[in-house]
Amino acid sequence: MSIKSKGFLRELFEIDVHERWKIFFLSVTFFLIIGAYTVTRDLKSAIFMSVVGRTYVPWAKYASMFILVPLILFYSALVDHMRRYQLLALCCFVFGIASLIFTFLLGHPEIGISNTQPSPWRMFGWFFYFFVEGYTPFVVSVFWAFANSISSPESAKKNYGFIVSGSKIGGMFSAGLAWLMFSISSKNSSIFSDVMMHQVIMGVSSLMLLCVPFVLWMLMRKVPGHLLHGYEAAYQVEKHKDKTGHADTGMFAGLKMFFKYPYVLGIFGMVFFYEVTSTILSYLRLGIAEANAQSVSDVSKILFEIMFKTHAIGLLISLFGTRMLHEKLGTRNCLMLIPLLTGAFLLYLMIETTPEALVNAFVAFKAIHYAFSWPVRESLYIPTVKEIKFKSKSWIDAFGSKFARGAGSTFNIVASVSGSALLLPLHSFFFAGLIVFWFITSFLLGRRFDRAVVRNEVIGSEEYS
Repeated sequence: MSIKSKGFLRELFEIDVHERWKIFFLSVTFFLIIGAYTVTRDLKSAIFMSVVGRTYVPWAKYASMFILVPLILFYSALVDHMRRYQLLALCCFVFGIASLIFTFLLGHPEIGISNTQPSPWRMFGWFFYFFVEGYTPFVVSVFWAFANSISSPESAKKNYGFIVSGSKIGGMFSAGLAWLMFSISSKNSSIFSDVMMHQVIMGVSSLMLLCVPFVLWMLMRKVPGHLLHGYEAAYQVEKHKDKTGHADTGMFAGLKMFFKYPYVLGIFGMVFFYEVTSTILSYLRLGIAEANAQSVSDVSKILFEIMFKTHAIGLLISLFGTRMLHEKLGTRNCLMLIPLLTGAFLLYLMIETTPEALVNAFVAFKAIHYAFSWPVRESLYIPTVKEIKFKSKSWIDAFGSKFARGAGSTFNIVASVSGSALLLPLHSFFFAGLIVFWFITSFLLGRRFDRAVVRNEVIGSEEYS
């Protein structure tokens, strides 16, 4: 066993046994969620292009931004009336059942992918796209809100890398399974039909989500209540709210705090800059996949191959890089490192300008985001009140991230009509400006986080004083 592996195991087993159970169950939960999300997210793109058409992808991103608003309001009402783990269990159960329904409809001869004539009037493609777009704000985001509510800043630095490792294994499992199935089918089409492969993969994704409520039930049984307080100052604020009758803050509390607190706006900025960059790179990636594919299964195979590699690299980063960097550099420096690394990948892409360079830049960008950037950014919610952790976060991860994707899609539309001669300078200037603003936001946000933790401050508690 290598020295690094021994060090990793020693760090894990030096943790209190109950804390270890908490990390284990959170890791398994994230394994199941990201395993399900990985395949549905890329099936979303392949199925939408097959059913509706690739040129409508930017418009679908715009529409999803408004479709999700009523759901955010309903979710915000649930936050006031359900315990944290119950909220996550309910979201996973609902999405698991909905996923089973879509699995069945995929095989319908008229509605599903057996019909190979794309049309913007085929509503199944739009509904499926909107359903998958809901994963981030109502499943992945709720997981992080729950994890942040039961973690302290110190435990986040030490343990979020381990928890993310579970998600990387889940992503590798589901993406690898899908990649393998589509690869076998491309060599021997008599084994599985296109429809059956997509249904099997969607079915596995559904079952993974339906297992989450049981894992959460086990977590609540195994871990003592005092280890589920998280940031103690925030826990005391929540207790005070319950006693004074301020616990029910309404559907619009998260949106109000979004505009009232610059700290929350800064978190939105981190999400915005990432999502704009991701949308542009993803659209370019879809073009490569479609250009090298003969069918919807070929598109899916290429996308799953890319995601398997992304999760494999992310696993190494989460195991051996995330905790070390977070502990040694601190949250503020890690936040500033994110745009610098992104800028390096984009510079490489602008210099090379080949399909291979695009795939390499996309894989590196996504791997760093999932394994390092995401847990660092999520830890920013720890010194905040429940309304920011759950309600403001839902607005940021639903409407806010969709707004960012809409901005990225606008750029994609402009770039697609600008002509090939302007593509490189257009991307270069846009990315350069984005990285500068991203870095400034990271610096200011990290400084505010450090000040809050040092002062044992709870951001948003002024609402109840």
